[in-house]
Amino acid sequence: MRLETQRLSKQNCVLAGIQMVSGPRVADNLKTAGQLIAQVADLGAQLVALPEYFPIIGAADADRVRAREAFGSGTVQDWLAETAQRHNIWLFAGSIPLVADAPDKMRNSSLAYDPQGACVARYDKIHLFGFRKGDEAYDEAAFIEPGSAPVAVDTAFGRVALSICYDLRFPELYRGLGAVDLILMPAAFTDTTGRAHWEILLRARAIENQCYLLAIGQGGRHENGRMTHGNSMVVDPWGEILDRKLKGPGWVMAELDHARIAEIRASLPALAHRKL
Repeated sequence: MRLETQRLSKQNCVLAGIQMVSGPRVADNLKTAGQLIAQVADLGAQLVALPEYFPIIGAADADRVRAREAFGSGTVQDWLAETAQRHNIWLFAGSIPLVADAPDKMRNSSLAYDPQGACVARYDKIHLFGFRKGDEAYDEAAFIEPGSAPVAVDTAFGRVALSICYDLRFPELYRGLGAVDLILMPAAFTDTTGRAHWEILLRARAIENQCYLLAIGQGGRHENGRMTHGNSMVVDPWGEILDRKLKGPGWVMAELDHARIAEIRASLPALAHRKL
């Protein structure tokens, strides 16, 4: 009875994910993000999420390190707080560069702001991407200091799991958080790995956790020449794609429906059947 009361107390909401093609100038990226957020807020979005590195994708990894802010203050964080409050929304900053313990590195951090503009949660990316194929190579450990703890946020709309990009390949991260209503997946997936694995992994995470998933990508050709996969989408707990944006700036939107979550968990109680 207690669990049923808790479930019924959660509100449905309209989710929106903002897809971007961020460049090296923070002010320009904030302006673009602000315009897109205003548009989805006018359409009724109550929970809005931005992509990984939405404030800056520069010519080199060092550009992001130089753009770090101390947690709790800075141009980007002030903008996030003001934007959440102005539109009366939950606003999730896909990721921004924050100061790390190591002086030559950064934390790749996702921040959650409530409708009053308060930062109520921080998640530092745990899994650091490494990839090499032909001339294409990435090594996030060279400039990022990893986080160590998974994070979920309790909102009026349900429990929200925070994660960033490469975390998508590690299902134990989400299972370790217990039952959640929404997984957020902000990313700057490479086009190579995105074409191969992005959609199938997103749908798998939604299906196995029987929850909604909001995937928010960088999507297009950046000024530094990098091509990101985009393909932002909202996935429901049965793995159905409710909305999709392939490339370019824009958004995806859909309703998070708690009756849908309850229906699927009742008809196929996989979470209750877990043994490990």
